[in-house]
Amino acid sequence: MKFIQENDAEILKRQFAEYAGDVKFIYFKKDEDCETCGIARDLLEEVAALSDKITLTVYDFDKDNEQVEKYGIDKVPALVIEGERDYGIRFYGVPSGYEFNSLLNAMYNVSRGEIGLPGVIREDLDKIDKNIHVQVFVTPTCPHCPNAVKTAQNFALYSGKIKADMVEVSEFPELARKYQVMSVPKVVINEDIDFVGALGDREYLEKILEANA
Repeated sequence: MKFIQENDAEILKRQFAEYAGDVKFIYFKKDEDCETCGIARDLLEEVAALSDKITLTVYDFDKDNEQVEKYGIDKVPALVIEGERDYGIRFYGVPSGYEFNSLLNAMYNVSRGEIGLPGVIREDLDKIDKNIHVQVFVTPTCPHCPNAVKTAQNFALYSGKIKADMVEVSEFPELARKYQVMSVPKVVINEDIDFVGALGDREYLEKILEANA
């Protein structure tokens, strides 16, 4: 089954041609006990085939322990998007539906290696001195989820202290129970701060600063 239709593929090819730098897909999968690992890989292979600027490297979660530890992967399917370096951007689950937009946004920003945040936002991000882990729980049919993912990833792209995960909640029901995800997007920061909804940059950052306090 093809994920990307021919007309859409041509549009994406033109977009990828304008990328400032290369994009690396670092993908982790399992051969057993992972119903969506094959689906996620097929999608990433289709995307990577559209441009020489995009490469796909596949690791086995059960065998490639060094890479699993290096990237801090704790579940699959998992995708790391790298540019010149690892910006702490992770996708857990298939980035399909509305979350395909989150994937494209992350790819574009990683290719540039920078993000145009307002000065006051950058100043507050510079104050962060603790490691911040942001988990954004989403579903493919949630129209508001990409904004919540985008904001977390933008902050991670700017600050080396922030790690931003997109988690497709239906693929990880144990996490849905653990974090009591009743609606999406739900954002969990360092296990002890959480909120529901796609907040603006300032409100979102205030939650992160609260976790940093």
